[in-house]
Amino acid sequence: MNLIYFLLRSSWGMVVIAIVTGFLSGGSSAGLIALISSAANPGTTSPLTTIAWGFVGLVIVALITSIISQVMLVRLSQNAILQLRMHLSRQILASELSHLEQLGNPRILATLTEDVQAVANAVYIIPFLCIDLSMVLGCLVYITWLSWLVFLLVLTLMVVALGSCQWLLQGGGRSLALAREDQDVLFQHFRTITEGVKELKLNYQRRQVFLEKQLESTAINYRQHNVKGLTLFAFTTSWGRFIFFFAVGFLLFALPHLITVSRQTLSSYVLTFTYLMLPMDNLVNNLPQIIKANVALQKIESLGLYLASRVETSTVPPAIKSSWQRLEFKGVTHTYYTEQQDSSFILGPIDLTLYAKELLFIVGGNGSGKSTLAKLITGLYIPDNGEILLDGETINENNREWYRQHFSVVFSDFYLFEELLGLENSDLDTQVQKYLKQLQLDHKVKVENGRLSTTALSQGQRKRLALLTAYLEDRPIYLFDEWAADQDPIFKEVFYTQLLPELRDRGKTVVVISHDDHYFYLADRIVKLNYGRIEYSKQYQGIEDGRG
Repeated sequence: MNLIYFLLRSSWGMVVIAIVTGFLSGGSSAGLIALISSAANPGTTSPLTTIAWGFVGLVIVALITSIISQVMLVRLSQNAILQLRMHLSRQILASELSHLEQLGNPRILATLTEDVQAVANAVYIIPFLCIDLSMVLGCLVYITWLSWLVFLLVLTLMVVALGSCQWLLQGGGRSLALAREDQDVLFQHFRTITEGVKELKLNYQRRQVFLEKQLESTAINYRQHNVKGLTLFAFTTSWGRFIFFFAVGFLLFALPHLITVSRQTLSSYVLTFTYLMLPMDNLVNNLPQIIKANVALQKIESLGLYLASRVETSTVPPAIKSSWQRLEFKGVTHTYYTEQQDSSFILGPIDLTLYAKELLFIVGGNGSGKSTLAKLITGLYIPDNGEILLDGETINENNREWYRQHFSVVFSDFYLFEELLGLENSDLDTQVQKYLKQLQLDHKVKVENGRLSTTALSQGQRKRLALLTAYLEDRPIYLFDEWAADQDPIFKEVFYTQLLPELRDRGKTVVVISHDDHYFYLADRIVKLNYGRIEYSKQYQGIEDGRG
């Protein structure tokens, strides 16, 4: 029912038409049984010609309605899956960054890939299930027409079968739900393998503990829950077949001793039950997929509700202020929660003013809050307390999107796009080629129609490509988070002594998070953080800080 409701939200009209045509197709298929039984009965009073024409008509109806039902539901289901993927993607991008960080990438990726695919697989089989279900119902109607007493006996068997199967299915569903929880943890471990492979290779003991106590134990739990769930489903399938064959045996061997049944009627019963075997088998065999999809839908819904609880206002931002004077932070604080959720780091209160055309260095030890401050400055983190003002205008949920457009940023954990998205410009390739030469990358990277020929470079070179993107954005404020950490000494010198002053001379405000104290003398001002608070903010004085 969750899947049907999911499709109804997409287009209830098409769902109704598809299901009705599916039932017509299945009903027509079931009607063929009555005609076949009638034609095979020597005592039938209907002319064979009439039966033949009825047979042809039902075959055509069954074929046409089956095609209509399947085509409509396939198109509808694929549209629904597309809408689901896009809705989830928009929800993720609209949620607060700190909220997403608490949620964790593994859960998001598992939902976008495994859960959505599970729903897609189940939705695909819905039209076939509708046809199979209607065939079962049609056959039951035919059995009732033959004998209401036999129908009551069959109905009793069905109630017993469904009741016992329901118990098995609930147990299987619970196991699959636990397996889905294990899958989130597995995704986290897989991420550890891909991102921590160097550290795991360098430490044998760490690698073995990770493999044996974390990855293997989680994989074993995942396997056990899946095995238990699928085993219960296998029992359900076998039990359903047993009930079916029991019903056939009851009709053949017990029913004639209970009530008077002609051999022609008995043969009709057996033919009908034999015809029922395939649709019943399909219904039972596809139940695991349906239950797995229901679990996936619950995970998708819970993720959506979680994201919606901290959604940001999304508006088309107006033009940015290319000319500004002051960016003020007054009593700004932000609480950062660790992954374990049992401790937190509080940044602030921060009182800081940034000025136009200023080269500002933010310094401090590891864990002092520099990267958190960078996300507050750029509007990615929303302050718990205090206010941010740009030329006296308070930044809030209504203009935060506009405020963020003032920044070009290269974070320490940056992401590099292969295509220069959002930078449509008729002269873009020429500009890129000029910057590639300036960044000493023109011999390794080419550009064509805004697409880079490669990003498979060293980390330092990849950071230069990220810097290229920041240059092309041409925004009033630039922020670099440990940008020079992966550069060779020669280009590090170029970055600090040439590129940063050039940006400032072009009227840009440049904020640099750095440990390179050798270049602190280049700053107009230095802000030092210590344990989440500003220790000092002052104009650089060369002699005091060791400048010779």
